[in-house]
Amino acid sequence: MNVIRKIEHWGDVHHAKWLDYLRILLGLIIFGKGVSFISDTTTLQNLITENNVFGFSGMMISMAIHVVAFAHLVGGILITLGLVTRFAVVIQIPILISAVFFVNLTQGFSMLNSELWLSVIVLFLLILFWVVGSGPLSVDESFKHKPGKRYA
Repeated sequence: MNVIRKIEHWGDVHHAKWLDYLRILLGLIIFGKGVSFISDTTTLQNLITENNVFGFSGMMISMAIHVVAFAHLVGGILITLGLVTRFAVVIQIPILISAVFFVNLTQGFSMLNSELWLSVIVLFLLILFWVVGSGPLSVDESFKHKPGKRYA
């Protein structure tokens, strides 16, 4: 537990403001992917059925799509606002790892596979914001400096 606190402290101390704009963009991208998952579930269902590594049935695939879409919608909003950012990022990381290795990588490692590159970049940014945290332009930071209230 001490190592995690040291990483969080280092991330809080070494946070540039331009990273906040990058965090907001990352949250909007994740939210947009959640909206696209909700709006076109059949394409996503066919993609998961083709690459069914885990042996899910049709109902489990449908449920997984809705869970991932919900996690992207809520996580994207939380990351954009900078509210419990590290928690929201940790929820997104397993989804992106499976997107990179089980879904997008099976379509080929080429320059034309833009979904793979987007997933790799988003995964890298999620790991970055897991380390550096939400930053000065966030709801978390405004809670820390609220007069009369003490937050952890």
